[in-house]
Amino acid sequence: MLRAKNILIGVTGSIAAYKIPILVRLLKKAGANVQVIMTDAAKNFVTNLSLSTVSNRPVYSDFFSADTGSWNSHIELAEWADLFVIAPLSANSMGKMVSGIADNLLLTTYLSARSKVMFAPAMDLDMYRHPSTNDNIKILVQRGHHIIEPTSGELASGLCGEGRMEEPENIFKVIESYFDKKSLLKGKKVLISAGPTYEAIDPVRFIGNHSSGKMGFALAEEMAGRGAEVYLISGPVSLQTPIGIKKRIDVVSANEMYQLCNQYFSQMDVTIMSAAIADFTPKQIADKKIKKGQGLANIELEPTKDVLLSLGKQKTENQLLVGFALETDQEIANAIKKLDNKNLDFIVLNSMNDKGAGFGVPTNKITIIDKYENAQSFELKTKKEVAVDIIDKIESLL
Repeated sequence: MLRAKNILIGVTGSIAAYKIPILVRLLKKAGANVQVIMTDAAKNFVTNLSLSTVSNRPVYSDFFSADTGSWNSHIELAEWADLFVIAPLSANSMGKMVSGIADNLLLTTYLSARSKVMFAPAMDLDMYRHPSTNDNIKILVQRGHHIIEPTSGELASGLCGEGRMEEPENIFKVIESYFDKKSLLKGKKVLISAGPTYEAIDPVRFIGNHSSGKMGFALAEEMAGRGAEVYLISGPVSLQTPIGIKKRIDVVSANEMYQLCNQYFSQMDVTIMSAAIADFTPKQIADKKIKKGQGLANIELEPTKDVLLSLGKQKTENQLLVGFALETDQEIANAIKKLDNKNLDFIVLNSMNDKGAGFGVPTNKITIIDKYENAQSFELKTKKEVAVDIIDKIESLL
């Protein structure tokens, strides 16, 4: 599973850096392409020569290469990576990552990274237990990064306890497991809808909702990261297209969303309808801006076409269809009704009564209900972490 994968290794200033040539060698033997970036402090513990020899690539540590007379582009390094592993990660570099400080090549590359980021802390016992370190680890995990927990053992200070970087062989297993996980969706065609729809009243006004599209885009990013061929149909949002997406199509109205989803659905193995599609649209759209002085007694509405219902009627035994329900009351009952009526394999329930869930926030709290009405509730998490839970459920059904 590691063959031809591009793995970026960031090495910071810790005595544990002497173990990284072993990790690089294991990755190379498994067929991965490995590029190493070091901080200046890391050079005190391991040499460029050692790492360049085992990786078969020059090791980068400076913005400018005197040998080639060229800049080492942190953007290109970040875009190249399928996975960014920072090991060992010192307390100092961890604090800079959290604060957005970019005073070396490794940190500027980190701030540009759009791949999955793993980090393996390594520091003395008291530093690892310090409240600031605990807070920084929590923040990095909330951002969707994966921590490779340090172990207990003899430390460089002579103390014995937590803070010892995990052994290279076990870090390798974590990396291998990450790419193994992706293989279940490799080559699967996946359709994901995201964001709101805007229903025009006149050329400048519309009826809409507060959906940011972040949940749908997190699902698209995670799906692509696991090897799926992702088609993303998005309402009006201000989000960058995730790396690895096969095709992104932007729409505005519920009718456009209906047309495009129906156009692509028959080709898909999995469809996730996370978009907040309007249930109603103005019956008449004024061709000119309605002036304030003219007045507007009412706006007559009519139902939009039901995208999920349409797809559910077409769904075959070889397709998976997932819907979302955002509810304010009788949440479970309403979600189950939608699950049954739309012929879904499972539904993801959000409650507006849960603090930190819903529109316009980076977190979400969900309950997954399958077609047998089995419900699984999750704690409040980042939307990236929620995407992992939802896609893990899809993989279990595949």
